[in-house]
Amino acid sequence: MPNKKEIILTGIKPTGTLHLGNLVGAIMPVIKMANDPKAGQSFVFIADLHALNAVSDRNEISKHTHEIVASFLALGLDAERTVFFRQSDVPEVTELSMLLMNVTPKGLMNRAHAYKAAVDKNIAAATDADAGINMGLYTYPILMAADILLYGSDLVPVGADQKQHVEFARDIAGSFNNIYGNILNLPKPFIRAETGVVPGLDGRKMSKSYGNQIPLFDTPNDMKKKIMRIITDSKLPAEPKNPDESTIFQLYQHFADAASVTALRKKFLSGGMGYGEAKKILNDAIDAYLAEPRATYNALMSAPKKIDAILAAGAVRARAMAGVTLARVKSAMLG
Repeated sequence: MPNKKEIILTGIKPTGTLHLGNLVGAIMPVIKMANDPKAGQSFVFIADLHALNAVSDRNEISKHTHEIVASFLALGLDAERTVFFRQSDVPEVTELSMLLMNVTPKGLMNRAHAYKAAVDKNIAAATDADAGINMGLYTYPILMAADILLYGSDLVPVGADQKQHVEFARDIAGSFNNIYGNILNLPKPFIRAETGVVPGLDGRKMSKSYGNQIPLFDTPNDMKKKIMRIITDSKLPAEPKNPDESTIFQLYQHFADAASVTALRKKFLSGGMGYGEAKKILNDAIDAYLAEPRATYNALMSAPKKIDAILAAGAVRARAMAGVTLARVKSAMLG
């Protein structure tokens, strides 16, 4: 866990409706770290500018922004302790991004995972290597670096596959400091502990790209319908079953206490329980876990002005620090 002096920063893109995999793998770890009284100042932002290279519908971005904010607040993020804001409400980030472009090698951008993946996909399809790739995608790592460096971030919690973003921010800050002096803080990645793969309805990793997700704040009835559609094997109720190969059990262990998880594991191994019963046990656990947060979430979603006010207050706090960093950068570069 970070020490109390370290600044922590996390961004979330508003490009889709959150699901149970997001809850387990990202939301709860971020909230736990941000709310930790022993940790340093936390910044959590909605990365709406980053969404623009993939989403062109402003209503969709706004909708998902409100969903993310309501979800984090409903699940316990302390907006008094955490600087919780919308990226586009802090114009300093785009100005810093533009300034950093002048110290960022083009070769660094050529190595970015997202850009390389898009190029590889085009080549595999026998089309132009840069077809459909906009400059928002290509310069994505520079804007990401600006997000990180603007607040003097020490730690950036990421999954192992996102480590490159923080490494690029360090590289860009290092290039800047080599030219203009030791002005920008060099951040470090904080690799989140693995929570294990959260399976979707078909057993693969839960992901909107697979269409196998369970939306986080579905209505209880809709969530139950999805849970009852979880794919299982053909074992009969009387037969023993392997809990470690069951999507039902793998989901259940994230939403029940240790004693209940042990009890369900025993039921799987001993036989005598059908998958329909197991699905009902899973549904009851998830419903109990989310009952109070769901009520808070629905109340917030019905009060969008309240959400916007929370983001606006966070932006004021964010800009106070952003302005200091930007002023130092501009002074160094422009006098």
